[in-house]
Amino acid sequence: MDRVVDLDEVAVVLAERAVGWTAAGLEVRRATWRDAEASWPQPLETDRDRVRDPDSVGMVISGQAETVLSVVLFRGGWADVDFVAGLDDAGCLPASDITSVSDFRTRMDQWVTRVFGSLDGVQ
Repeated sequence: MDRVVDLDEVAVVLAERAVGWTAAGLEVRRATWRDAEASWPQPLETDRDRVRDPDSVGMVISGQAETVLSVVLFRGGWADVDFVAGLDDAGCLPASDITSVSDFRTRMDQWVTRVFGSLDGVQ
């Protein structure tokens, strides 16, 4: 898999954003990593030091009324983005052709707003 996005830099973005999300009342779970070198089925690790060759990093964010956003970014430049924003509002969000950490940051902010609404200036 091509290395389009530096997952360690993405993890920094997620950690920075998590401070604001938590302050806004969201529950932010620890980032999970998958190692491309691990044998199948590849376990998810919360300790980055246990992953030699990361091919994905993910995070789950939860809010009130069982709202949930799950994002897994792959180093090849796409993400699996699943959400539940209400009883009749759930699904997947488009997440392909992510070209940089900056691009991911912008999209992540959009996904959080889509699922949880405006967080009063939280970035």
